[in-house]
Amino acid sequence: MKLEKAMTVLGWIASITAIIMYVSYIPQIINNLHGVKGSPIQPLATAINTFLWVIYALFKKDRDIPLAACNAAGVVFGLITFFTAL
Repeated sequence: MKLEKAMTVLGWIASITAIIMYVSYIPQIINNLHGVKGSPIQPLATAINTFLWVIYALFKKDRDIPLAACNAAGVVFGLITFFTAL
């Protein structure tokens, strides 16, 4: 039972750090909107990768809501960053 609790805690910590990673796109989005364009390739790759993780998490037999939630943030921020970099 200890290992199961530890894995649950680890899962939530990993989810929070993933969201922090995706929110870190905000300065790049601001720069993009102010004319200092960054590369659109990496945020597009992030959006595609996280979209696939969301689909996986929601459609596997035992849904993984924390995995879907934290990766949904990656889809949103990745796409915003991509489109503002164009």
